[in-house]
Amino acid sequence: MKFLKSLPARLVLGVMVGMIVGLFLAADMLPVGVNDAILQVIVTAKYVLNQLINFCVPLIIIGFIAPSITKLGSNASRMLGVALLLAYTSSLCAALFSTGAGYALIPNLNITSAVDGLREVPQAVFQLDIPQVMPVMSALVISVMVGLAAAVTKAKIITQALNEFQDIVLLIVTKVVIPILPFFISTTFCTLSYEGTITKQLPVFLIVVIIVMVGHYIWLGLLYGLGGAYSGKNAFDVLRNYGPAYLTAVGTMSSAATLAVALRCAKKSKVLRRDMIDFGIPLFANIHLCGSVLTEVFFVMVVSKILYGTLPSPLTMVLFCALLGVFAIGAPGVPGGTVMASLGLITGVLRFDDAGTALMLTIFALQDSFGTACNVTGDGALTLMLTGYAEKHHIEEQNIDFTL
Repeated sequence: MKFLKSLPARLVLGVMVGMIVGLFLAADMLPVGVNDAILQVIVTAKYVLNQLINFCVPLIIIGFIAPSITKLGSNASRMLGVALLLAYTSSLCAALFSTGAGYALIPNLNITSAVDGLREVPQAVFQLDIPQVMPVMSALVISVMVGLAAAVTKAKIITQALNEFQDIVLLIVTKVVIPILPFFISTTFCTLSYEGTITKQLPVFLIVVIIVMVGHYIWLGLLYGLGGAYSGKNAFDVLRNYGPAYLTAVGTMSSAATLAVALRCAKKSKVLRRDMIDFGIPLFANIHLCGSVLTEVFFVMVVSKILYGTLPSPLTMVLFCALLGVFAIGAPGVPGGTVMASLGLITGVLRFDDAGTALMLTIFALQDSFGTACNVTGDGALTLMLTGYAEKHHIEEQNIDFTL
């Protein structure tokens, strides 16, 4: 019963129920007119839920990005700047690596456009429009400008207000957005299975998950290789201790929930400086999401190919990757935090509709545990780089207890 309370279990249940209902309706076993009536109710519910989720997107962006910037700025130092640069560079390069893999591999997968030969879904009974308080890009710009200005001016009241707003938004996400996701996804998969999209593409999703997991291990190997080369230390001495943290992250799907185990694993290493562990591991748990970014980029390309028949243009993907790196820094270390924080990019930059958004949320959440494990394990490599930087620049070891 405890497993059924988890988000992946509820999403799987929602997917299964939606697909079963959609396939049943597609069989036309009900009296004439009943199918259309049921589908109209389902489509209407999907529209309303999608409007509610989209309404929350700008709030999520401001609530996650701006307070994170103020926290970073209030602890500004040379090492903080280096850590921030390392985290963004890792996420950006992981995204670009995933983009290149997408262009190389996805055209070779047996993906047929879902727009060919599909059944027509009835229109919604009514459309309850819930406009966003501001466009997505406006929310991003406001988050960056207000966050930086509050950090530079040391505006205590605004910083406190942003922190409280983050708590409010996180409550909205956990109590409103997350609970309605299974229902939204269930209605979406009902229409997709009724149309015939899912039955055509299910084997492709399984292949994609395996490809992404291989990508995680390649990226971790690259990070630790670079960390060892830069620091001049044995990177395997760090990596070999991360087994418990990796398994914990797979179970919790949360960098924040895995933090205590990650700290314990990192402190078993003989090559990492203790002050860099106390500083880097908690910080990277909040701002370094390379595995989640790699996963999301590959998935959006697959979904675009399946639902819209084409891959996004290279320039669009580069823009998406650059902005996703920023969003990843401000994303919360909770299950699905990266994709929730970047919903605005998915709809604004890639122009995904509600079907594309629902499909992304589903396949990302089902694979999020391994992305989180990659994030947590990669933090050890970046901490190794911090150790190398501190030693190369003769920064004295200090007793730091840094948490966000």
